[in-house]
Amino acid sequence: MALFTMYSTPWCGYCHRLKSALEREGITDIEIVDIEQVPEAAQIVEKVNNGNQTVPTLVYSDGTAQTNPSVAQVKAKLTELGEL
Repeated sequence: MALFTMYSTPWCGYCHRLKSALEREGITDIEIVDIEQVPEAAQIVEKVNNGNQTVPTLVYSDGTAQTNPSVAQVKAKLTELGEL
């Protein structure tokens, strides 16, 4: 099972930057979902972002979400969940 789901789009620079930063930190066990290809995913992103399709949006195993987080925020959340 992936550490978290990252909702993204192919053209999102913030998404590419976060994914690259996570890879440099060795955090690669993630599920990436393109919200332009998966309508249900766009609805999830809208729900956690007050109706906006803001990416990257990360959803963790405990159901919490972060929008455009830093690598430090992701690592802190994974540590809190005992997954890092």
